[in-house]
Amino acid sequence: MLTRRHFIRTTTALFSAAAATPVFASSWPDAAQKAAWDAEVTPSYPNPWGLHPRFLPQRVLANDGLVPGDVHVDAVARYLYHIEEGGTAMRYGVAIGRDDLYEPGTYKIKRKVEWPHWTPTQNMIDREPEIYAQYANGMEPGPKNALGSRALYLYVGDRDTYLRIHGTPFPTSIGSRASSGCVRMVMAHINQLYPLVKLGSTAYLYSPEGSVTAMS
Repeated sequence: MLTRRHFIRTTTALFSAAAATPVFASSWPDAAQKAAWDAEVTPSYPNPWGLHPRFLPQRVLANDGLVPGDVHVDAVARYLYHIEEGGTAMRYGVAIGRDDLYEPGTYKIKRKVEWPHWTPTQNMIDREPEIYAQYANGMEPGPKNALGSRALYLYVGDRDTYLRIHGTPFPTSIGSRASSGCVRMVMAHINQLYPLVKLGSTAYLYSPEGSVTAMS
């Protein structure tokens, strides 16, 4: 069982700073539209969402031996860590899948999209038709899109798992189990993370059952 034990040495800050099917549509936003949306979701002050301060981006110390560029998701503390050179990591608050929809495992990030389209999977539609059936033909990009401003697509081998690390139009869900399996981030935070994550990086989603008690 994949657990988070020992992968982060300390959470002392040095400073503060849905499952989805890809849609290959022709109506992609142009650079000007993306810039306008980015400005819309970038706050003028650090925490307009009222999140607990521990869910705001912080640089922390990481254990020796971790691979710079990799991503680690702690399902207990609801943190995502992006490992940096020099023994540090950037830590962000996240929301994870509710109930049994969260899928621990080791994944490769093989696709990245700015302002993605989104279509719910058939399982999502069957499970909650009152929520998802209206989007069966897909949702266009924009600040209200379920994948938000950025999405990192998780694969096992060449198989798309339909799991994503993505922005969310529901930032108050951060810190909870709220999604249909994906890892959610505040849009302003994933916009910060996105250019730093390289294709081919590994994403580790740790088991909540096998995790140690989280430090705040």
